[in-house]
Amino acid sequence: MVDLDSSKTYKGAGIAEILDHLRQFPEQCQRAWERALKFELPPGYGGVDKVVILGMGGSAIGGEIAKHLVLSESKVPVWVQRDYDLPLMLDDATLVIASSYSGNTEETLSAFTQTLETPAKKIAITTGGRLKQLAERRDIPVFLIDYQAPPRMAFPHSFMPLVGIFQKLGLVGDKSADVKETLGILRELRDNYIETSALVSNPAKQLASRLWGHIVVVYGGEMLSAVARRWKTQLNENGKSWAFFEVLPELSHNAVVGYKFPPEAKDKICVVLLRSPLLHPRSQLQYEAVAELLTREGIKHESVDAKGESALAQMMSLVLLGDYLSCYLAVLNGADPSSIGAIDFVKGYLARFSP
Repeated sequence: MVDLDSSKTYKGAGIAEILDHLRQFPEQCQRAWERALKFELPPGYGGVDKVVILGMGGSAIGGEIAKHLVLSESKVPVWVQRDYDLPLMLDDATLVIASSYSGNTEETLSAFTQTLETPAKKIAITTGGRLKQLAERRDIPVFLIDYQAPPRMAFPHSFMPLVGIFQKLGLVGDKSADVKETLGILRELRDNYIETSALVSNPAKQLASRLWGHIVVVYGGEMLSAVARRWKTQLNENGKSWAFFEVLPELSHNAVVGYKFPPEAKDKICVVLLRSPLLHPRSQLQYEAVAELLTREGIKHESVDAKGESALAQMMSLVLLGDYLSCYLAVLNGADPSSIGAIDFVKGYLARFSP
């Protein structure tokens, strides 16, 4: 196995780049939050009764996690739309937020272009590209991301602005105290997870070592369902690993029946259960029941507890752990976490058939 404590392990340009972004994670969250508080919305943007967030990949996951903050405090429904088309009738009480780091994500651009002929209120979150151009032509507010990174590593800049916007619209309460708690926890955890922290005291390295060589299936309930998706996608993109996620309590009605076959899969699968004391008490009981079933079937599993008091802190604490975990798995796999050749192949293939 690769020595996760050797400084030579992290000399490659790709791993050094990704880890540098992770070292800045707490500070980037703070910076994005401060910029979000200064972001001005037009006077007519009040009275929103539903929100649709357009995005794909690393630009969409911030919407998924922010959605759960709204669900816990507000009756306003929030949808995250990962597709070319809009399934909803949009009226003037709808807020559409198009999130595309590059500004050139074709699915997001397709859906956003369709919104231009609707009375919905609109915001764009991007670094530029065609999305910025389309928005500015229609005098649509643009939250301009000023941080250069692979989209998945710019997560603070696609997530914290949403929290700020939702606070300004009254969809969630004042999050200042929760953000302060979150930043403190993220800094503490960053110091525990950083590559210079030895394996013997580094939970991220330890978990990576136990998961290495396995197909990881991440379980998360309620607000942690979006975090489970984040883990899955980071394990895919950074770790270059097969990974999947399942959502509680739904998985208790189907996935648990599929643990038996094929029997040889049991040696290659590891389930990670993301837990929080904020989940519904019955959901917590389901976690216990599922863990017991996994034990009975001889399937390796790990339980990981969120840190902090607030929902925001707990979700973000697990996001940071999953991000570091994915990088250490990349190292153990002998892979470059920065490369996304398969994604570039798909984009190039699609470009051959541009409409």
